[in-house]
Amino acid sequence: MSTETPTLDDLTVPMRALRLLAADFGHLPAPTVSISPIYPERLELSLHSGLPGFEAWREALGIAPDVVLYREQSDGRTRVLRAVAAYAGAVVELIGYGDVCAPVPVGGAA
Repeated sequence: MSTETPTLDDLTVPMRALRLLAADFGHLPAPTVSISPIYPERLELSLHSGLPGFEAWREALGIAPDVVLYREQSDGRTRVLRAVAAYAGAVVELIGYGDVCAPVPVGGAA
């Protein structure tokens, strides 16, 4: 493990990918963006306002639906979709959060 302090130059790959994503897909919902020196090749895009934004980004990045991972958190109240794709030399981690719909009782009774 290197003891060198990471520099901003070490993050050029995900920053370049972000610049290209903004140019190519500026019409898509704005995600929360994370770039970290801990994972200098990764660009994380998180969408917290429902899953339609995740789906729009998934399609734009060409991620097949069958590679999307699904889980729930917050005692089953939040859906989490996660997928990874390569883009412009970076590893793009796409994460979407959405509410789990409340179950409807059989027969429609409340």
